[in-house]
Amino acid sequence: MHPAAVAGFLAAILPLIVTPGASLTLLTQRVGADGPRSAIPVVLGTATGLYVHAVLAAAGLSALVMRSSEVFAAVRYAGAAYLVGLGLWSWRAASARRTAAPARRRRTLPWVGRSAYPQALLGNLLNPKAASIFLTLVPQFVDPRRPLVGQVLVLATAQVLLIALWLLGWTVVIGRAARVLRSRRFRTALDRTTGTVLVALGLRTALT
Repeated sequence: MHPAAVAGFLAAILPLIVTPGASLTLLTQRVGADGPRSAIPVVLGTATGLYVHAVLAAAGLSALVMRSSEVFAAVRYAGAAYLVGLGLWSWRAASARRTAAPARRRRTLPWVGRSAYPQALLGNLLNPKAASIFLTLVPQFVDPRRPLVGQVLVLATAQVLLIALWLLGWTVVIGRAARVLRSRRFRTALDRTTGTVLVALGLRTALT
């Protein structure tokens, strides 16, 4: 695939990547609470979700979702419900931390045990806008005379690398303030802020 096409695709999606979303919100919460290593499952979960969207787009399944208003609405509302639920759980965790004894273990978010990977994965999979990237932007940068699957995967890999750099850059920034970020008061405020942002993202997803 021509490097100019990859560069053009990255330039087109850059504004979408730097716009704060669920992945960055989850990264901030996890790194602030558990340290820089907790960024790895967030990045991997986000990357896995993007590759799933890429494969579905290449196979034509995402196009079916986008053409059917009923299926698209179902995916959109499922994603919105997940984000709102995740945000409400963050608020619950913040309230529990505020009233718990100092030695009590921090509550984790739903469905993940001690890993943020499933959270990041579901947050990406249930986001119809992530699928729409491969349906609205990718066709402008592929050569129809060449195999489609390989080109889509190349663009998906470029997107994954760009998102990984963006999230890891934020990990460095957050990690340098680790002492402040790990204080009990800050973590409680962070959980509440994270919850508010996730609920807002969910509502925006449902209403747009």
